[in-house]
Amino acid sequence: MKRFATYIVFFFVTLATLAQSDVETQRMYLSGHGCDDMVKWDFLCTNGRNSGKWTKIGVPSCWELQGFGTYQYGMRFYGVANPEGIANEKGLYKYEFNLPKSWAGKQIELVFEAVMTDAKVTINGRKAGSGLYQGGFYRFIFDVSDRIFFGKHKNILEVEVSKESANSQVNMAERRADYWNFGGIFRPVFVVAKPSYNIARVAIDADMNGVFKADCFLNHALKGAKVKVKINSIGESVAEVRGDVAHFDFKASNPKLWTAETPNMYTAEFSLMDSNNHVIHREKQKFGFRTIQYRLSDGVYINGNKVIFKGVNRHSFRPESGRTLSKAKNIEDVKLIKSMNMNAVRLSHYPADPEFLDACDSLGLYVESELSGWHWAHETIIGQQLVKEMVTRDENHPSIIFWSNGNEGGFNYELEPEFSRWDIQKRVVIYPWANRNGFETKHYRSYGETEEYMRQKEIFMPTEFLHGLYDGGHGAGLADYWKMMMANPRCAGGFLWDLADEGVVRTDKNNMVDCMGNFGADGIVGPHFEKEGSYYTVKQVWSPVAVSLSGNRLQVVNSYNFTNLRDCHFSYKYLGMPMLGSSDVKTNSAGSLVSPNANPGDTAYIILPDGWKKADVIEVKAIDNHGNELFTWDFKQKVNNAARVNVNTCKVDSTKDNLIINSEGRTYTFSRLDGLLKGVAVGDRKISFANGPRFVAARRSDRSFDQFYNHDDKEAEKKKTQYTLYNDQGILQSIEMKGNVLTVKYAHGSLNEVTWRFISGGSVEMNANYSFGGVVDLMGIMFDYPEQNVKSKQWVGDGPYRVWQNRMQGPQYNLWQNKYNDPIPGESFEYPEFKGYFSNVAWMQINTTEGRIGIINDSNSFVGVYQPRDGRDELLYTLPQTGISLLRVIPAVRNKVNCTDLNGPSAQPVWSSGFMSTTATFKFE
Repeated sequence: MKRFATYIVFFFVTLATLAQSDVETQRMYLSGHGCDDMVKWDFLCTNGRNSGKWTKIGVPSCWELQGFGTYQYGMRFYGVANPEGIANEKGLYKYEFNLPKSWAGKQIELVFEAVMTDAKVTINGRKAGSGLYQGGFYRFIFDVSDRIFFGKHKNILEVEVSKESANSQVNMAERRADYWNFGGIFRPVFVVAKPSYNIARVAIDADMNGVFKADCFLNHALKGAKVKVKINSIGESVAEVRGDVAHFDFKASNPKLWTAETPNMYTAEFSLMDSNNHVIHREKQKFGFRTIQYRLSDGVYINGNKVIFKGVNRHSFRPESGRTLSKAKNIEDVKLIKSMNMNAVRLSHYPADPEFLDACDSLGLYVESELSGWHWAHETIIGQQLVKEMVTRDENHPSIIFWSNGNEGGFNYELEPEFSRWDIQKRVVIYPWANRNGFETKHYRSYGETEEYMRQKEIFMPTEFLHGLYDGGHGAGLADYWKMMMANPRCAGGFLWDLADEGVVRTDKNNMVDCMGNFGADGIVGPHFEKEGSYYTVKQVWSPVAVSLSGNRLQVVNSYNFTNLRDCHFSYKYLGMPMLGSSDVKTNSAGSLVSPNANPGDTAYIILPDGWKKADVIEVKAIDNHGNELFTWDFKQKVNNAARVNVNTCKVDSTKDNLIINSEGRTYTFSRLDGLLKGVAVGDRKISFANGPRFVAARRSDRSFDQFYNHDDKEAEKKKTQYTLYNDQGILQSIEMKGNVLTVKYAHGSLNEVTWRFISGGSVEMNANYSFGGVVDLMGIMFDYPEQNVKSKQWVGDGPYRVWQNRMQGPQYNLWQNKYNDPIPGESFEYPEFKGYFSNVAWMQINTTEGRIGIINDSNSFVGVYQPRDGRDELLYTLPQTGISLLRVIPAVRNKVNCTDLNGPSAQPVWSSGFMSTTATFKFE
């Protein structure tokens, strides 16, 4: 009896489950969900690699990355509709599948999330819809209810994909652009089953006051029908269907609001009921309560608060899969963006995967979603369809704050009314690089031009600025630009170009990562998200919490738009730094700090616990209300270096050309001809540290001697990335050893006097005095050492990344070390780079095949470790070789568009005058 009762319960539960599923929308994937779980389809590529034969391919994918066809970058064919040499292969796809017998009688839709570029679709030998879809980044749907089989009878899906569109204007808008062009079914394909009468789509507008408005569209008119909506227990309503639409307008009780800082999401459950109140279809839609206001000549307000957009441009891209991503990779992108304290993203230059927008909703990013169009626009007929597909798919995402109608002149103004036609929220349509609809969005203006554009009455929000390239741009200049932009009340922020290097794994070239020269190497991070120095600069400059230290008092500034700092967490560490050659960083004490009660815009103070005076470094970390690190600040208090004791005697030998000094097991050789150190030996072991100190000063080669662009030089424009050394006219005047001090004097040049004081342990303290008058981009003293002998370095100072004059933010004071590397920008992606200029260095030890070279930096000069390497194209700089150097002036770095002078105050050259001194102690082991 008990078994029978159990069976009865099971039977009714099963019936209930079947009844439930019968009213739900059901989805069956024919492809994988993304690049991580592709499904094999039959495939034939008509040209290029592996063409002319039927084989298998994973779907979704870009076929180039699967070994087919021809790799192609759009800029090679810029501005030409039908150029010679274009890759114009087609891909023929075939897939067989079965549908559940229980789906018979339902509405069956065949959905393609995106295909590049033209798609002809047949199902069971019959055209799907009109049979042709054009436009490479959009979802398109065919109702195939009348040409599909169920149960054991297989369905045959055939798709012909053309890499080039038959419509030349589609090619101009989408494929003659500064990014990789791929072919293929690159986003998922699935079948959707709904009841014959169903909810086709819903459009939601939910505001900050809890007012919920929605249009619920049916696929077919149904007499006497009603729709009920229920929102997570905070509200519900029933509306009659008029024609084929049900309108909702009611107020939910006390909803939590959506912002990028507080991404509170709700689910609205819509139930279509027939005239007998039976539910015949149920559809769920996620959304958020929030209100957007675009206040002319003022700014963008969300939920009544003015918002500043700290944004970046983002391609859908991975080196191994091209534009085919997955849910996990889309989430990874959002987390990467947010980890830099950004709150906004521009979808350049096409709509993203739905999963990316889902992640923006749930994790919190403001989004500008863009219609494809790069310098050329879609024609009106096709453009209208693409706007409809983009808006109706994505309008319910609370993260979307702006639509943009193409990019940089790729504007079809006839399409503007189409956005509001489909968007119930009537979001503004902006035009990147143009001034329209209340927004000035000009791209890549210099620092001075930016100031001028911000004087206009429109809201200033550059949709691309500080164009990155290799190690230039992005962080370099950001602090200057941001300070100036935030001083203007009409500035709404901006979007950096761009997130990640677009380097593709070339399956036709031994899997090399190809950024197509300098075209694709524009990212803040590398192709596999390798973090460049600018990553940390952006993270610090855009941190919503700014911390500074005075004595035992931390000043904390809240630049959030919505968050009180009491919801963040602060902690400290008191650190003791090691002396030269040691690697023992000591934590004297650590703990939590009391989070201050500070609203957005407020400044608060935190008093540090006792013990701070004994710390070499005070480290402060801020964690946001979601548990993510905002930034860690390391404040140097003092430098702990050993006392130096003079040696009693040095042994001095003299030859015709050299002065040789022996001090506690070290032998130093100085030239009697030029006074320079010519080499060091530790016992019988030679260390080739030589030819210094030499004075070095350089200016950018296109400058006159008065800093300005050299109009007298007809070749100046070609020299804007080159640097010219000043000649030092000095001659040796005297070289003399007294006791433990060697004094070298010069005349007629910049270097005046150098003293060497020999101290215990075989070390030597050097003091170099020099004077220089003139404009310089680089200045100091230098030594030679064979780069091929270097193995690694260790230092206490700012790190682990190098700095530029206009990119000092990001590195933090601590003990750092890294092995020698010499990556080629845009081709190899090993970070942090070994070579470059390092700030705030207390000491550095360079480990070589000959021994160890220790430098104690007594005058807080920048320490130069050879010269940063530019890409092969030398678009950023060709810096002079400076070996191992102690510099008072280091170069700024340009970006892809503007040279250093145009990037703000911190990028300007230095006009040097008067006397300077550099002191350092060298220890050779």
